[in-house]
Amino acid sequence: MQNDNIYVIYGDNPKSMVLELLVKISAERMIPPYAKIGIKPNLVVAKPSSSGATTSPELVEGIIEYLQSKGYKDICILEGSWIGDRTSRAFKVCGYEDISRRYKVPLIDLQRDSYITCKINGTALNICSSIQKIDFLINVPVLKGHCQTKITCALKNLKGCIPDSEKRRFHTMGLHKPIAYLNKAIKQNLVIVDGIMGDLNFEEGGNPVRMSRILAGTDPVLIDSYAANLLGYDADEIPYIKIAEQIGVGTSRWNKHNIVEFNKDKDTEINASTGHVRYLSKYIEDRDACSACYGSLIHALDRLRSKGQLGRVKTRLYIGQYYKNKAIDEGIGIGQCTKGCAQFVPGCPPSAKDIVAFLEKV
Repeated sequence: MQNDNIYVIYGDNPKSMVLELLVKISAERMIPPYAKIGIKPNLVVAKPSSSGATTSPELVEGIIEYLQSKGYKDICILEGSWIGDRTSRAFKVCGYEDISRRYKVPLIDLQRDSYITCKINGTALNICSSIQKIDFLINVPVLKGHCQTKITCALKNLKGCIPDSEKRRFHTMGLHKPIAYLNKAIKQNLVIVDGIMGDLNFEEGGNPVRMSRILAGTDPVLIDSYAANLLGYDADEIPYIKIAEQIGVGTSRWNKHNIVEFNKDKDTEINASTGHVRYLSKYIEDRDACSACYGSLIHALDRLRSKGQLGRVKTRLYIGQYYKNKAIDEGIGIGQCTKGCAQFVPGCPPSAKDIVAFLEKV
């Protein structure tokens, strides 16, 4: 596994996907024998992963099965939910109590943990003590939007590793700088991003968008830079990504050669049941679209909405495998299947950032 690569697998079964992914990247080669392994999901609130807010329990189940099959026995799941909820409740509602029982993996509630203080570039940070006892940390964030920082993925997910009092203080510090500094203090050894179902623009869920992918890598800055692109942003628009890069956490510079895709998406289950996503879907002419491609388009349309430019879309947006090899004189095609349109955005799937850039020029 190369440190400067991001590995991608598409599908609709989180457990089988992550098992295949871990085999392909030979994850065990990264982990020392007898290591104490910590798995850090995103359980910000006590809501199921179908809400777009939390990490799929099936994905974490797959990670644990893989690790145990390789002989690793000292595994735990650590999380500290946001101040408005209790981690113990999130463990139960999100399916992690069941995982703990079946695989004999302890759950560590970081809201009840003690903490230590460390200094990064002169800034003091309080970090939960249990995190410091982990030899190999696997960060399992959700790819989703965020109401304050635009996106949340690998870097911001470590905010669950600090006590509630520190979470409050992070907000008084402007969020971005302390998030970046926190990632200098805590080393995440492997990032596995749950990109199956993430919320459109709110970390608590409610407007889930199916993106049908899992990402993996070792550089959280690189992963977050790529994640920003998938959701329609430049890395420069997310200050904590650039700050983390400046202080040596990782690099934000990626290109198509860094992205290793193990397959192509074939999942055609579209999630457009919530009000906001349903509103955006009125611009779309969908026939057999893959969910990864459709999800990119929904994120792009929401990005245009947030910039006050959704009114620029005055024509139908065609998407889906039905349009392969069909000539379409009107509208704009999204994705490689629609190259028969007079105008189309290439990619399989295109990122939301590419779609936004194209539509802004129309």
